[in-house]
Amino acid sequence: MTGIHTTAEIPVGPHGCIDVANDRERFAVQLFDVLWDRYRGRVSYVRDYEQVIAAAGATFVNDHIAFRTLAGQRPLAGISTLSRIFEALGYLAAGCYNFPDKHLNAIHYQHANPAFPKLFISELRIWELPDAAGEPLERLLESHGDPVTREELQQLTQLDDLTAAAHLQLLNMIVDEILSLPWQLPKIEDVQAVNAHSQYAAWVMVHGYNVNHFTSSINSHGVESLGDIEKTIAALKNAGVPMKAEIEGERGSKLRQTATEAVTIDVDVLDNGKPATMPWSYAYFELAERNAITDPETGKKTRFEGFLGPQATNLFEMTRVSS
Repeated sequence: MTGIHTTAEIPVGPHGCIDVANDRERFAVQLFDVLWDRYRGRVSYVRDYEQVIAAAGATFVNDHIAFRTLAGQRPLAGISTLSRIFEALGYLAAGCYNFPDKHLNAIHYQHANPAFPKLFISELRIWELPDAAGEPLERLLESHGDPVTREELQQLTQLDDLTAAAHLQLLNMIVDEILSLPWQLPKIEDVQAVNAHSQYAAWVMVHGYNVNHFTSSINSHGVESLGDIEKTIAALKNAGVPMKAEIEGERGSKLRQTATEAVTIDVDVLDNGKPATMPWSYAYFELAERNAITDPETGKKTRFEGFLGPQATNLFEMTRVSS
């Protein structure tokens, strides 16, 4: 569990500067900043990026947040496990993606407030994996905790009616829903067996629904020295940050992406039935540069706000752990 936040303890991060129209939007930015605070505390490269941004006089705007889930039948789990929380906060599905080679589906969500980050929530179709991976995953899902209730979702849609204390209590509950492991500790041998078939599935086994990555919007830097993805990569490398070898997307294309390498942290597992820890890949920090496309309906130039399957496929690999 993450512990109880008080009003004074809610961190102010990159989302706190977003102008909000109501209590639902305020709740969302508080949630994102709490998640950001936990993430940046674990991913040292984020703090290096913040120093690069500050030194250049640039601005950090979060382009999107990514989450991973497992799609199972008993209990029913997958994208909806998380998406219903964000849908109750005003997010709507904006694009669907399929990654057949990785057995993944994904949906990206956008908010009516254009300053809000996009969300990219994916799920692994565990029934497509061989039994050596699928059976340990199904056993783990049997211990999945209860999902957010109808009443809690209803509260998220009616935040203007809540007292400050009830608002804070609900925020803490949603934070714990995302950051706490939703099932019993996985067995170390199960994680290793699953990893041989799907590094994505092994990642979710040990991290649950924790944030997989946040993303810098290159377009929002606002300074020439960090004005494109190449310049930002160079600045991060100069600061000692290890980066993905390639940029996904050619110069001038509608979406270009890259990322830092993923950090490794200790995760909780069971070893011969006893609680233990082992090192495992956690998260990376992504960079995204978005360019203009022509709207087929209006003929006007507009910035591309979607995602591209082949690029996302390669970025999924940033958390691979060798078997």
